[in-house]
This record gives sequence, C-alpha cells and structure tokens, in this order.
Amino acid sequence: MITLAKNTACPCGRMQGKRSLSFEECCQRYLDHFDSTPAPDAESLMRSRYSAFVLQRASYLLNTWDPSHRPAEVDFDANTKWLGLEVKAHRTINLGHAEVEFVARYRVQGKASRLHELSRFVYQEGRWYYIDGI
Repeated sequence: MITLAKNTACPCGRMQGKRSLSFEECCQRYLDHFDSTPAPDAESLMRSRYSAFVLQRASYLLNTWDPSHRPAEVDFDANTKWLGLEVKAHRTINLGHAEVEFVARYRVQGKASRLHELSRFVYQEGRWYYIDGI
C-alpha cells in the first residue's frame, strides 16, 4: 500500500475551480471510511477507485465492486506508474444505474499507455458499486 504526503493533490485529479483538491479533501474519506462514507455518486466512486489503484488499496476496490462481478483478488503490477485521470462523461441512466467514461494514463517499464473505459455502476443498499467496463 502506498501513502501520500499531507496536502498532496488527489490522484484522481478532481479540481475545484482552478485548484486541484488534495487527497484529504477528495478521495481519502471514501478510501479510509468505506463503511460510513460511501461515494455519493458514480463519478466520485470511479475517481476514488482510480485513487485506490494508484495507492494499491485492494480492499477498497473489492468492497466497491458489485458482488456479482467481483474478482477473488486484485493484483497490482509494481512496474505500473499511474500518470493521470480524465473523466470524459458521467451519465445517470436511472435511479439505480450510471455510466462514467474515462481515460487513465499509465506507464509500464517506460512505455506509456492509456486505458479508455466506459464503466457501469449500480446503486444498491445506499451505495454505488462498480459493475464492469468496456
């Protein structure tokens, strides 16, 4: 698990006006207090899941995965360096479903890559869960 220095910009890149939010202001509350502080919407969950990948927080990723699609475990590649996240679109389909389109940039052993995904989310029992992505 990776930790961030105090006041470090949140890995998810969320902005407030022209200012980057710190991890403490943004995703930390969801990662550290999953049981009591669920992400309020699908975009916030997607951003917090990106931060969890950056910080190698497997338990958060598993806890926020829809149980019917959840893998047994999450592995992290020590050679992967996450470089940034851009949310392209967030769409509420109905009260219980939403989609978030994003591009996550990363580098593995010096080679830059992009993950462009349309993620699907479901709202159940008072919280959002990641289903899957294409």
